[in-house]
Amino acid sequence: MELRTAASPRDVKHYDTARIREEFLVQKVFREDEIYLVYSHIDRIIFGSATPVSKELKLTAGDELRAEYFLQRREMGVINIGGAGVITIDGKAYNVAHREAMYIGMGAKDVSFKSDDASKPAKFYINSAPAHMTYPTVLIKPEGTPAEGVVIVKDENKVELGSLETSNHRTICKYILPGQVESCQLEMGMTHLEPGSVWNSMPCHTHDRRMEVYMYFEVPADGFVTHFMGEQEETRHIFMHNEEAVISPSWSIHMGCGSSNYTFIWGMVGENQDFDDMDNIAPVDLK
Repeated sequence: MELRTAASPRDVKHYDTARIREEFLVQKVFREDEIYLVYSHIDRIIFGSATPVSKELKLTAGDELRAEYFLQRREMGVINIGGAGVITIDGKAYNVAHREAMYIGMGAKDVSFKSDDASKPAKFYINSAPAHMTYPTVLIKPEGTPAEGVVIVKDENKVELGSLETSNHRTICKYILPGQVESCQLEMGMTHLEPGSVWNSMPCHTHDRRMEVYMYFEVPADGFVTHFMGEQEETRHIFMHNEEAVISPSWSIHMGCGSSNYTFIWGMVGENQDFDDMDNIAPVDLK
């Protein structure tokens, strides 16, 4: 498990390109037949992936958590952006297809990941946060029929925003949030930009009460996303490529502009779970 410490905005304004990338950018998020995780001191989020190809991968606490098992004091969200796979939790197997997700409550002891087909491996993207109580473990589907242990994303949590004229026509699919899938502090979802649109989270915002991690994917091999961060009067940028993640402290803006349309997963942890609790910043006030 890789460790990333917190950073002060007073220091970040003096970072050069290499230092900004070292502190906030995570490259090669998905690693074949490996569970790869990053532990950030910012709100104690852990994010990363499980990419089973030729074998089943078992989640362990590692030395970093000083816990008997990974979810002893934590909760977890998982979204699969690859082929079909299986997440087994304390002996119960859940079939998780492309763009389906899971919320796994605190206290689950044995968690493992495997792919249905090694030629089309699952790519399980993971966010985890400290937890204070146990909420039900559920499979989350963007659409379909509700069933026991299965939650279907509500229509009101599939939000279409922006327009082609402003280059930010996008759909936000909210997987984990109050009123749909309960959690202690984790919120998680996916935003897809339509062809011809390149801007995300614009107009931009901050939220001092929670931090956020973006993981960009479906970025063309010869393309990029320019991710903007920093304080509104001290902005910085990071050029990002397919299946890379970026840490956004609570004091930082977070928005991006791509060479073409793309998709990204967002995960938030922190003080509250009001999705609309944002401090918006007018574009004319950015520097």
